[in-house]
Order: sequence, then structure tokens, then C-alpha cells
Amino acid sequence: MTHPYIRLRRGIVVAAAVGTLVAPVVGGPAVALPHAAASVATGTETPTPSPSGDGVVALTPEVQQQVDDAVQRVMKQAKVPGVSVGIWTPDKGRYVKSFGVADKSTGRAMNPGLSMRIGSETKTFTVTALLQLVDDGEIGLDDTIDRYIDDVPNGDRITLRQLAGMRSGLFNYSEDEDFFKALTSDPDRRFTPQQLLDYSFKHPVLFQPGAEFNYCNTNLILLGLVVEQISGQRLNDYIQEHILDPAGLTHTLFPVGTEFPTPHAQGYTDQTATGAVEDSANWDPSWAWAAGAMISRLQDLRIWARTVATGVLPDGSRMISPATQRQRLTTPPTPIPGAGYGLGIFNVQGWIGHNGSLPGYESLTIYLPQAQATLVVVLNTDINYKNQEPSTLFGDAITKIISPDHVFDLPAEPAAR
Repeated sequence: MTHPYIRLRRGIVVAAAVGTLVAPVVGGPAVALPHAAASVATGTETPTPSPSGDGVVALTPEVQQQVDDAVQRVMKQAKVPGVSVGIWTPDKGRYVKSFGVADKSTGRAMNPGLSMRIGSETKTFTVTALLQLVDDGEIGLDDTIDRYIDDVPNGDRITLRQLAGMRSGLFNYSEDEDFFKALTSDPDRRFTPQQLLDYSFKHPVLFQPGAEFNYCNTNLILLGLVVEQISGQRLNDYIQEHILDPAGLTHTLFPVGTEFPTPHAQGYTDQTATGAVEDSANWDPSWAWAAGAMISRLQDLRIWARTVATGVLPDGSRMISPATQRQRLTTPPTPIPGAGYGLGIFNVQGWIGHNGSLPGYESLTIYLPQAQATLVVVLNTDINYKNQEPSTLFGDAITKIISPDHVFDLPAEPAAR
């Protein structure tokens, strides 16, 4: 099984450096890659960290070639149809490049301007909305969820902080067998938030609030409902007005249906009723809602990486107060070695951000504060390779080159709980 911490699958993974599913993995067909040649193994020439000591390597032509080779190697191994990669540093160069195809049926090339589904990266937006309401004095992180939502198991003990930090003990609805059957038998079906909660609440709690860490999409459905109740706006409208517009994220949206702006990449998944690989681009993402329904592009995610990691908008104003941002970035350890998880955000070896996965798409958006470096990866498959998510494979391979002291190295299997 893959990490119960990273995707939107039948243990269903809503992506992230923390959360996933157990489902059969069927390898997709090999794809001819327009730029693929015999790849040079990453690390044949060990990059030397820059004298500044921030742990990031200058993006010289030689280093960029190493990144090219590493990306193509992972693509070939994991049979990834298409991927776009962006690396930005303030003084050591930038790298923006696409590989492979956006559409296997036509051979249309992948490119950095395509819209992509971003799965669990949605969590960072939902929790930002929650934290803004905390800053406004409308709610408190240590409020219990029963103040806002009725009939939640242990609702008089589970706090909003525990929901955002994946320490509620609630059952993850996306691991329910009936939910998985309903989703895969009819990918066009619309789910309401209450229906998703019903799949969770029929199960006993896993542990008492705060006792453990367990990545759980149910938590974010509840937080989305809290945002709606307190703000008086639909979640997508709140996020648009209070987050996307101020941050200048003009190609990011929270869909209310199956809308998917063009141009976009087709997505390929084996999370299907038969296990066969299908194109999931037009599937209804309502089943992921506040936990994983959003869409974005590479350049918007570049902006968001720094904004969510610092709490500061591109114009220098605050999206989240410094005090609340410090609480967000308090990242207690998790069962995943080297990874801490705060309030809707993780820290893996110093890289701050989130990953995302849902049928057909994966993404990774992370920021290394000490170097002011950003890495964004978006791809059009979620099919595992040797029990590992391809977005994690890309993150590991690329950071071994550009930040050898800070390697995004999530393991394929979590430590036993």
C-alpha cells in the first residue's frame, strides 16, 4: 500500500505529504516522451551547495541538465505521460520546463501554461480561510467542532486545531468501501459534504482527539463547513474573494461542478471500478470538496508556495497575521520520518508546503524559506510506481540535486502506528 498520508484514493488519497488509499495499482502503457533520451543517472556529478550556506545549488547549465535527466528518468520509470517543473530562486537562477504529453490520444505536448487539478493542495486554501476567520476574531482554534457542526463523533472534544492538524481521530471517509464503490461506479456523481461525512461517521473513531496523527479528508470537509457557516459565503466564493483575488492567482479556481478551464492536461488513473487506466479529466471532484477539488497552474502555484509558507501576499501585505502563521507552521512530528505536519501544511526536511493527488493528477508545491527557493511539480497521472507516488519521486530526485541538504524524501511506507 502507499502512504496513508499522500493521496486521494480508495484509502483514497487526497494528496499530500500525508494521506492515501489502498487500491489495486495497474501500470499504464509506456508513453513515448518527446524529450526522452537515455537518461544520465542523477548524482553522477555531485552539486556543491553555494557559499551562502542556504543549502541550494546555483542553477547552472550543468545543474539544469542534471534536473532534465532526473525528471526524464522518473518519467520513464513511473510511466508518467507528462510533467511540468518549476524551480525559482532569488539569485541562483530559475528553471521552468515541461516534458512528455498532455494528451496521450493526440500527442499534444505538455506545457507550463496548462490547468491541472491539484488535489490536497486544496487543504492549504481551506485552512487559510479558517485562519483568516481566526484573525478576524470570529472563531478560535481551540473551539470544539460541536459549536458549529452537530452529530460529529467526539465533537465536544475535537478542536478546530486538531482537525486542521490531522489529529482528530475521525475515520477518513475516502477509505470507506461503500464510498469507493460509489465513486468508481459513477465518476460523474455529485457528492454533498453531508454525504461525505455520513461515510465517515458510520465508523468508530480511531483514537481520542490529539492522541495521534492520522491524515484524514473528513477533517477538511468539517472545516469547509465551518468557513461557510461563519463567513456566510459558499466556500468557493470565500476562497475567491479573500485568498485568490488578493494573491493574484488568476488561473486558480475552486470548481462548483465539472468545469475545467482550457487548455488543460488530460489525467490518467487506475482508480477505477475495473482497475483499467482511464482518462479522468471530466470526473466530478465534489467528492473531494474542501479537501481536494481545486485547479491551478504552475505559475500560480509558484506565487502560492511563498504566500502560504510565509503568510505574506505578493504586495507585501499579510494574508495571515504573524502570530497565527506561527501557529500554522508549528509542525509536530508525524509517523513519516523527517516530516512534520502543522495546520494544513507540512514540513519535509525544511521544505514547507503540500502535495496533492486525486484520480489522474498529482502536484507538489513547496518552499524552502532559508533560500527563498520554490519548487512546483504538476503531472497528469496518479498511478503509483513501486508503492510510491510519482510526485514524491520527482520531489526526491529534484531536491537531491538542487538542495542536497534538504531532500524531499517521503518514504513509500509509513511507520507503524
